[in-house]
Amino acid sequence: MIPGKNDTVEKNDSPKEKYGSFALFDIEHFLRRVLRNWYWFVLMLFIGYSLAWVYGKYYAQNIYASNLSLSISNNTASYFTPNQSINFIWGQGGNQDGVYLKKMLLSRSHNEFLVKELDLFVNYSTKGVIKSTYLDKDDSPVFLQVDNKHGQQINYPITLIPKGNKSYEVILPEEGESNSLYSYEAEGFITIDPFERPANKIIKVGEWYTSPNLRFKLVQNPIVPKIKLENIIVKLSTVNQAVNDIVSSIGVEFDKEINTIMIITKSGYNLNSTVNFLNMSVSQLQKKRLADKITVDKNTDVYLQGNLDKVRKKLDSSANVLNYMKTSEKLYDIKDRDEKSLTKIKDLEAKKADLESKITSLNQIRQSLEAQNFEKMISTTAAGFQDGLFTASVSELKALYLKRREMALIYKSNSEPMREINRLIDEAKLNSNGALRNYYTGYNTEINKINQEVNSANADLATYPEKQRKYLDAERGYNMIEATYNSLLGRQNETQMRMASNQSDISVIDPAKNVGQPAIGPNVKGTKAAIIGGLLILPLLFILIGSFLDSKIRNIKELLSATRIPLLGVIGNNTNDNMLTVLNQPKSSVSEAFRGIRANVRFLSGENGGSKVILITSSVGGEGKTYISINLASVLGLSDKKTILLGMDLRKPKIFGDFKIDNKYGISNYLTGEVEMDQIINKTNISNLDVATSGPIPPNPSELLMSERNIKFIEELKKIYDFIIIDSPPVGLVADSYELMKYSDANIYVVRHEYTEKYMLKMITEKYHKGEISHLGIVYNDYNVKQGYGYGYGYGYGYGYGYFDEDKHYKEPLLIRIRNKVQSIFNKK
Repeated sequence: MIPGKNDTVEKNDSPKEKYGSFALFDIEHFLRRVLRNWYWFVLMLFIGYSLAWVYGKYYAQNIYASNLSLSISNNTASYFTPNQSINFIWGQGGNQDGVYLKKMLLSRSHNEFLVKELDLFVNYSTKGVIKSTYLDKDDSPVFLQVDNKHGQQINYPITLIPKGNKSYEVILPEEGESNSLYSYEAEGFITIDPFERPANKIIKVGEWYTSPNLRFKLVQNPIVPKIKLENIIVKLSTVNQAVNDIVSSIGVEFDKEINTIMIITKSGYNLNSTVNFLNMSVSQLQKKRLADKITVDKNTDVYLQGNLDKVRKKLDSSANVLNYMKTSEKLYDIKDRDEKSLTKIKDLEAKKADLESKITSLNQIRQSLEAQNFEKMISTTAAGFQDGLFTASVSELKALYLKRREMALIYKSNSEPMREINRLIDEAKLNSNGALRNYYTGYNTEINKINQEVNSANADLATYPEKQRKYLDAERGYNMIEATYNSLLGRQNETQMRMASNQSDISVIDPAKNVGQPAIGPNVKGTKAAIIGGLLILPLLFILIGSFLDSKIRNIKELLSATRIPLLGVIGNNTNDNMLTVLNQPKSSVSEAFRGIRANVRFLSGENGGSKVILITSSVGGEGKTYISINLASVLGLSDKKTILLGMDLRKPKIFGDFKIDNKYGISNYLTGEVEMDQIINKTNISNLDVATSGPIPPNPSELLMSERNIKFIEELKKIYDFIIIDSPPVGLVADSYELMKYSDANIYVVRHEYTEKYMLKMITEKYHKGEISHLGIVYNDYNVKQGYGYGYGYGYGYGYGYFDEDKHYKEPLLIRIRNKVQSIFNKK
């Protein structure tokens, strides 16, 4: 039986089923293409590994990080820390001093101070054959000191080559000179006239180098670097750029268990640079915080001493009055004194005196704020409270006033920047005044409560005689003044003790240190994997896109599944120079495949198993329809069947060339009546095979093929020959073959491997399943047996291991040899 025929004879069992539709993506073909193009993956793997190695060796700049941990004393924030952000975020709670200090560490002003103080706008590196390495300042044998009053070209590599005897050659780039220079004094750009590139020059340490775009001198590093450098590359940056780079590389976190412990992280290309920066930054911060505390404490001590002097006078006066009443009025021994009530009143009035003293200090703080006299501010401890957020608000206000004075030199008073800074000042004043109002309210509320309690206690003293009440009032007045004096004295003692033992409220727990920390970035392994993976994906992507766009027939299973047309046979690749494979290589696998087709063709016709007229067509030219026609006719002729091959593809004659027949007269001449039938029939080397060529190309081939004369011509030949093989025109181009199929006993449709387009099979498939064409079979042509895959029916698409001529030079694929070797090992007994 014919393979696949049982699957196609019942054409109407599923009327809604669509035939001729192929899958959009053929996973099997995709995998075959991947395996077939294995060498591209090997090549990409090699290239990817090479690029990854070069990247890791020469281009990847390691990023390092160092940490410093410190402890912050609670409630010691200073008004006057000069290096703080003017963008403090309000409303922070909890660890107020820690949040404030974090803002300060990340502030522009603090880091700008460090940049200017430590010349951090000068960047050092050295360059090897390919890779540049960033240096810490101490790694360089010399430092570059710029002239702040001279314009400098930034981001302009200055190469220093050691020449011995403390001399260095200054080499500037071949191009890139700019007349836009940066002034470190004005912190802005200036423009100069165009100039030519400065020549290279050798200078000694301490000697000034001067050019239109640079002015600097070299200073000897007091520390001898451990590594001898062949070159030092120096680049200058603006102060703003250096500050931004530093701020973006700093991270500040608080310990999860103890929120007064702060962990500061600095990242950078050089580990020593990060270590040195953190230690310098915190050291400078400690000094400034200590100086600020001393200033505030001195102001507070002076303020408290002034108040003590005033209260002391009041206390002395009150004591004199009290003593006079005791001696003159003899009231020092009052009988039946209510000591309990008097003691209560004394305690309450002592508290009231302390609160009033605190309110007086609040007034002093408020007056200093309103007068913008920040240098005379006293500590909030004099007013009885310690508030980090209020302290920060005062610092914010001070920085904003300073900023406004600077901006007033540049902007007009009604400009947008000035309006914005005024808005920020109003907001900061509102916050600071709001905090003071809260304390005023709290103190006054407590005083009102005390007054109520005192009034209640006074009711118990209403029964005393007038003189005794006067004495008691004088005694109470003295006690209040004494309580105020003691309160001020106590606060002065605290202030003087702080001044005597003053130290920074920032204590370093673990300083930053180079302990050989590994790099934190970049992710070299990940980047290498991405490079290799990306290159490996490229061929896979191309194959995938090619598979989606590929519309060629490449899979026999898919072909039969989509068309449901019987498969007559599979023809391998023709290695001959001509089409006469069966005649020239009778023992080849291809010839055997044609014999299989000859055997299967008889199943297409139900007429006593004998097919007389066999029509061969295809979708378009080039699919091997003529090749199949010639060799099928040759097989029939060699099997003692009288056969004639008709070249009815009148538009593109081919048959005559391989049989070496003159095409002067052919079927076209006969159909026009120019010659008789016996004049167009030619003998061949096969005794039972005749050939009628197409003849000259006529102007009306379709009319000739559909003519009554052609039908009679075929009927006459059926009387003479056992088999008539018609090489007809391709149905994808013209409809001639469809008409000729009405008179054929069997129809062969040729599909060429990796050539025939899938969409071309739609029409022939639909006609077959609608019953418009019958007795149709497919021949799969030009199948490449070396691909190592097949359909599975055994029709001429595999070698016979010594049976066919091709086996003389046949070599099994590597995978097949490996498989056979493994099987032989496991099959051993």
